[in-house]
This record gives sequence, structure tokens and C-alpha cells, in this order.
Amino acid sequence: MQGDPTDEMFLIKGGRVKLSKVLNDGSELTLDIRKAGDFVGENMFSEEGQYPVSAYCLEDTLTCGFSRSQFEELVLQHPKVGLQIIKNLSERITWLTMRVGSLAVTNIEDRLYDVLTSVAKEHGAVSPQGTVIQFPLTHEDLSFLTGAHRVSITRAMKALKAAGKIIHEDKQLILPTLKIA
Repeated sequence: MQGDPTDEMFLIKGGRVKLSKVLNDGSELTLDIRKAGDFVGENMFSEEGQYPVSAYCLEDTLTCGFSRSQFEELVLQHPKVGLQIIKNLSERITWLTMRVGSLAVTNIEDRLYDVLTSVAKEHGAVSPQGTVIQFPLTHEDLSFLTGAHRVSITRAMKALKAAGKIIHEDKQLILPTLKIA
């Protein structure tokens, strides 16, 4: 949890985890959604000593925890693990850079569609209708991910549905034109 001492890092073996931060005004900001194969708590190597965010399971989740010394020993014994972590962190930096750039886009519909596309590429499944985001995202979650007000997200969702860019069916979001491998 945000503010707790950083004593472990976790590998997500199965499930999905939402990372969020409580701001000074008490509001919660959703920062990322992690999946199997991702790490949570990588900042245990920073000097701050506290988790900067909280992690919440979005579904049944299995994790494997490592203390700093256990992880250092693992990397020394298996250097490929360290290289994979570097690769994952590099990909995350690229994703965050793109996300910050998308905040400059003034059109909420485009920003929202960019976020949905990114989430679908990371967490989506192919269906006959298109790419399905496999877990529920509230308008509040989407507002934090896009940097927009929830009311604006509701309007943008309606516009994207009307344009045929998204389908909302059985609490799932489908992007009909997005093809993922």
C-alpha cells in the first residue's frame, strides 16, 4: 500500500493488478494495470523506502514476492532475469512517454481511444467482433487513465460508440477495428 515500507517486490503469476495513488486532495489516480509476467514494487531499489502507489487485484491474482536480497541473488544466479527486468522497465518508460504525449491531445475522444487501444493491446483477447478488453473498466478508471473528468469520459464513450469505434456488450469493451497478434 502507498506509504508502506518497501520491503518486497512481486511478480504477478496470474491475474491483473491496478496501481493507483491517493493524491493530497484525497482523490485516487489510476496509474497502470499490470498483468501476469509484470512486476509490482520495483521501486524497492530506490532510496525513498516507501511504496509510492497502492496495488489492488482486479481479479483472482497469484503473486510471488521477493525481498531485495532474494531478488539480487536471483539476478546474480540468472542474469537473463535481470535483462528481462531491464527490457520490461524500458517498455514501461516508452509507454509512459507516449501516455504523457497523448495528454497534449485536446480531443477527449482521441485520448480515450488511445488509452483503450493501449489497454486492449496489453490485456485484450481476439474475438470474432474485434479485440475484447477482458476486465471491467469503470468510467472513473478511464478518467484517471486519460486525464479527463468522468463526465467527459461518459460523453466520449457515447461518441466512440456512435462512431463504431467501440462496442460495449455484457460489461466488456470491444474494439472492432483493432487487430492484435
